[in-house]
Order: sequence, then structure tokens, then C-alpha cells
Amino acid sequence: MTQEANLLDRTRRFAITALGVFLCLFTLFEVNYNLMQPQSSLAVFVGVGLALCYLTFPLHKRFANVQSMRLIDVVLAIAAAGCCGYVVVQTEPLFESLWSDGISLGNRAGAETSADFVVGLIGLALVLEATRRSIGLIVPLLALFFVAHSYYCYGSLRYDWVAMPDWMLPHAGQNVKDIVSTTFLQSLGVFGPAASVMFKYVFLFVVFGAFLEMSGATQFIIDFATKVFGKIRGGPAMVSVVASGLMGSLSGSAVANAVTTGTFTIPMMRSARFPNYIAGGITAAAASGGALVPPVMGAGAYMMLELVQPQVTFLAIMKAALLPAILYYVSILAVVFLYSRRLGAEGLDTQEVSKKKLSGFEAMVFFGALGTLIGLLIAGFSPFRSVTGALAVILVFATLRKELAISASARWMAFFSFFAVLLLHQATIFVHDSVPSGLQTFMASSWIHPTSGEFSPLLMVGSLLDSAIVGMFGLLIFGLIHPAWRPEMTSAMTKSAKNGISLVAASACVGIIIGIVQQTGIATDFSSVIKGVVETNLFLALVGIMVCSLILGMGVPSVVCYLLMATLMGSLLGELGVIPLVAHLFIFYFGMMSMVTPPVALAGYASASIAEAPIMKTSFAAFRFSLVGFTLPFMFVYRPALCLLAPGGQSPTAFAIAHALTAATIGILALAGCIAGYFRNSLSIFERVLMFVSAALLLAPITKIGEVRVGLTIDIVGAILFIAVVTINAMRKPTTSSGPREIASE
Repeated sequence: MTQEANLLDRTRRFAITALGVFLCLFTLFEVNYNLMQPQSSLAVFVGVGLALCYLTFPLHKRFANVQSMRLIDVVLAIAAAGCCGYVVVQTEPLFESLWSDGISLGNRAGAETSADFVVGLIGLALVLEATRRSIGLIVPLLALFFVAHSYYCYGSLRYDWVAMPDWMLPHAGQNVKDIVSTTFLQSLGVFGPAASVMFKYVFLFVVFGAFLEMSGATQFIIDFATKVFGKIRGGPAMVSVVASGLMGSLSGSAVANAVTTGTFTIPMMRSARFPNYIAGGITAAAASGGALVPPVMGAGAYMMLELVQPQVTFLAIMKAALLPAILYYVSILAVVFLYSRRLGAEGLDTQEVSKKKLSGFEAMVFFGALGTLIGLLIAGFSPFRSVTGALAVILVFATLRKELAISASARWMAFFSFFAVLLLHQATIFVHDSVPSGLQTFMASSWIHPTSGEFSPLLMVGSLLDSAIVGMFGLLIFGLIHPAWRPEMTSAMTKSAKNGISLVAASACVGIIIGIVQQTGIATDFSSVIKGVVETNLFLALVGIMVCSLILGMGVPSVVCYLLMATLMGSLLGELGVIPLVAHLFIFYFGMMSMVTPPVALAGYASASIAEAPIMKTSFAAFRFSLVGFTLPFMFVYRPALCLLAPGGQSPTAFAIAHALTAATIGILALAGCIAGYFRNSLSIFERVLMFVSAALLLAPITKIGEVRVGLTIDIVGAILFIAVVTINAMRKPTTSSGPREIASE
């Protein structure tokens, strides 16, 4: 490599680190203190994300080390940041002297200047290319389709082009200038709801996960699961399931989850006699369900806060998702346990498990951060305030980590500095009324946030949270300045930024689609057409949404899949009588299940690479292990008691919850026995068929035949069939395991 290439590469790496640190600090500060206009803050967020995207992802893999092409990437990064920076300058009152004709960008909607149009057009092209680089062609092509559709509708009216048939949902359309205005320059498109959710919620949880990993809590999750399940036959597989559930509930990414936990658990499973593709399949299935587990639930949960109408609280989403998430992981644990018994898989060495000591410090970090997050959410604080408070807890613990190579004096200085800043901030709050009025105005409009109103415990918690957040920024700055702590701090921030790049680009690109959909009203027409096809057949509509979600989810982040499907079809299920939150959970689940649906199962691909197993064989194994994930959404649509909900906004009865939960649990065990081919003994083909029938009766969404309610009767028949098969199987003479050769041949 030449000296010039070396310099360019070093400069690019430094820029990635610097932009990553800036993106984390800016997001944390802006979502908590709101110093900028909403569109301006989103423009900064998207602009930095797009710049990072161009610096990180080459035009094509074969150009990754071509200096001239990487130089072009730098130019494109600067151009993307410049286009978004233009929106900031034309929006922020600070730059009023630079506004065209003294009017802000938002106030000249529909009358944008030529400069606005050129910048917007270039910005749109850069968003599309950044998205293609980071997540592939599907979403950019879909965005281009909506752009072309809108322009053609305009052309058919303006230029007498051949009119579209009704099934293609023609509308008034938009010309190029209006499309650019809607999708880039104004607040419906690139800097619209999708980017807002990424900015206010999702990216903060990405940062939270990266710092939690830095604190050592990830290793605690693995060690904890190993200690609990390691000695059981097939224990390594159960360790993978539990660890993936815990990790996924924090990271929200199926692929990242599979890679993080799979690195530890797949070798453990292989040493316990699991075939490599089975080990990879178990990891992928467990990793894909992580984003379904409260309290974090990946990005989809935060988008529900914006999309579900009437609006719901984050606590309501957590409650609705709890039982389905538990059932999903119980199903995988059941399949793994039965599969392990049939396979004759071993547990980990007893002495090795006994020697493994759980770190009390890492446990404190994990439960302290998670407890703070859940506690603040339950207390009613917003998700971004809650996760910032939990991050403050992680950083305080991080100052005390023995692995942190800083002197004792520096460690304690950082620790006490946090509390000194916290107490100082508290003092400024309580002396607010005693200072001159001019200073009071400054304090009320700044990050000090004086306490007002009657004293209450919740108000006191809010006041302490404000102070803790200020102290957290002090620790972040200290960590970036201190030479020993700086590498870990910059690594966590850079990792957060890199993990969030694809989501930032995807949300910006999806914003193009949402902008056109909202401006033209095509979503309403689309729902009407689909409703006309399915008429009043809810089941047919659900199957259609499932198929669309699985197809769209191939190679597309699940959050993007959910956002698109919820925008286009979310209202349809509501019109068919489904509780709005349940309808959105249904769409969200199948966005996640696309991660383990062949032929494009991204979680399966990631696990296969670690397990050194055939990709398709691993993906189909993951599909089998996660089958319950394909039945659960239908169950909670027809039995909303599983989501602790009832039609009409009422709370479900205890009997309804017990009935739905019992039927689901027995159905899951029946399906697990069918998939594993084993209960106490190996199941014959006939017994497996009966198990499948039992599971179908218990899990199938059949509550009525005509006007006759048959749900309870069908559940009882399914349960009796399950008990009969288990009893007959248990009465047979115990059989030895069939061994890995037979399992591998299935």
C-alpha cells in the first residue's frame, strides 16, 4: 500500500471514529434537551449517518481497497452531509440571515427555490444509494417505484399519458418538484416519522447495548445461562436459547444477536454432539425472537408508539408482548429439550459448570441497568429518558470495573465527579427561585430544568434523573479525555454508530415512501382494494399480510418491513375488527420471522457461518425450531387475552387468560413433540401425526363455526388427543437415543 493510500485509509478510519462519537453524543444530548428545531436535529442525525454509511460501505466489495473509489466515497459522504446541512441552515433560526428571502424552509413549502430543488434532488439520490450499499436493492427499488408511480399519475393527467388501471391505484400524482419537496425538503419524508423514531428511540438503545457489552454484562448473560442449564442433557442448546433471549431483548437485532451469542454457544453445542447445522439453527431461531422480548423489543416497539391509533403507552406494548414472547421461548426450549433427549446429547462437564463463578459485579451492572430501565418505564418516563438513565447507571458502574486500566485515583475521581455534578445540578434546581429573574429564564430554557409544582416522589425521581443525565455527560467527556479509558469509550460509540448506520439509511429511504403515501393518500386506497378482495374474511387478510411480510422481509431489516407493512396495511386489520395494538404486533412478528424464513434467512446465514454449516440446511433447521413463531400471531389475533387485551378496550377475564394460555402451552408441547419426534420415547410416524393434529386444534384460530362458538370444545379435543399420545408413549418400554446420525438425516 502506498503512502498516499495509507494516509487516506487512516484519515477515513479517524473520520469514522470521530463521526461515530459525535453521533452518539449529539443524539444523547439533543433528545434530552431539544435545543434545535425537530427537522434540524433529524437532518444532523441523518446527515452524519449517511456520511458514515459512505465511509463504511464501498460501492461494491471488489472496490473496498481501490483508492480512487474510496476517494469518491469520501466526496459522496461530504455531499450527503452537505445536503442535510443545507436543511439545517435553512431551518434553524440561528442562521436566519442565510434564509432565502428571509423565509425558513418549512414556511416556503410549495414555493421552494431552485437551490432548494437541486439540493433536494441530490440528497434523494444519495439517500437511495446509501440504502442500497447498507441493506441492498429492495427498499431503494420500492421507494423508486412509489416515486415513479406518483409522477406517472401526474403525467397521465398533465400530459395525457395512458391512464393507469384502477387496480394500480391511480391518484392526482405529483410533479418532480413536489416529489422532491415532499420527500426531502419538508418534514414528511427523509426527515419524517421513520427517522424521528430511529433518532428518539432506536439509536439510543443501540448505544445502550454497546455500553452494556463494554461493561461485561454480555459475558454475565452467557455465564448465568450456563450455570442454570449447563448440566442438563442438551444444556448447551438451552444456554443458547436463554442467552439469546436475554441478549436479544437488549440488542433487538436478530443478526447481531446470533453473532454475539453464537460465538460462545455454537461451539458448546457441537461439543455436546449436536450436528453443526442444528446448532446453527437453534441459535438463529432463538436470536430471531429476541426483539419480541420486553422491555426493549428492538425498533418496532418504538415505531408502534408513533403508528398505533389510538396512541398507546410503552408499558401497554410491553404488557401485550410479554406472554407471546414467553410462549415463543418456551416452545424453543421444549423442542431443544426433547431433541436433545432423542439425540442423546450431553450436558456440559459438571465440574466445569461448578467451577464457573458468576461475577457479582457484572450481575450488578446487568440487573442495575435493566432494573433502572424497567423501573423508569413503569414510572411513566419516556423511553428515551429511561434508557438515558439506564446508560448513566452503566457508566457509573464502568468506572469501578477492575478491567478498566486506569489508576485508582483517576477511577475514584471519575466516580465522585459524577456525584459531585449530580449534587451541584440538584442545588441549581432548588435555588432556582432565589436567583435573579434573568438567570431564572436561562435556567428554565437550558439543561438545568428547574423543578416546579407540588413535591411528590415521582417529581423527586424526575429531578434526580435530570441530574444523573448531566452527570452522565460528565463521565462520557471524562472517558473520552482520559487516555486509558478513551479506547473503550470510542470503541463503544463507534460500534454503536456502525450498528445504527443501516437503520439510519433505511429509515431515511422508507421516509421517501411514507412521504408519498401520506401526501397522496394511496394507503387508504390500498387498504380499500385489499379489503374488497378479502371482504370480511379476517383469516384471509391475515394470511395475505403474513405472506407479504415474509417476502418483503427477505434481506430487509425487520423494522423496515414492519414500518412499510404497518403504513400500508395497519388500518385494514382495524377495519376488520382487530384491536389496533394486536394488529401491529401481528405485523411486527412476521417481520421478525422473515429472519428465519428460507430462502433468505439472514439470522440463519449468520449462524451458519459461525457453525461452519450449509446455509440452506441451517436456515431450514432454524425455520423448524421457530415454527411456533408462525402460529402465535394468529393465536393472539383470535385470542387477544394472550396479549392481556380484550375487544372494546376492556380487560380480559381471568378465565379468558387462563384458557388461552393453557391451550397455547399444551399446543406448543404437542408441536415440540411432533418436531422433535420424541417425548419420553421416540414417537412413531402415526404418533407424530396425532401430535401435529393436537397442536393444530389447540393453536389453530378456530373460535366459531358459523354462529356456533366451538373454541373451548376444539381445545378440549386437542388436549385429550395430546394426553392420549403422551400416555401411550410413556407406557412403552424406554428406547435408547437414535444418535446424531439419524437426526442429521432428517
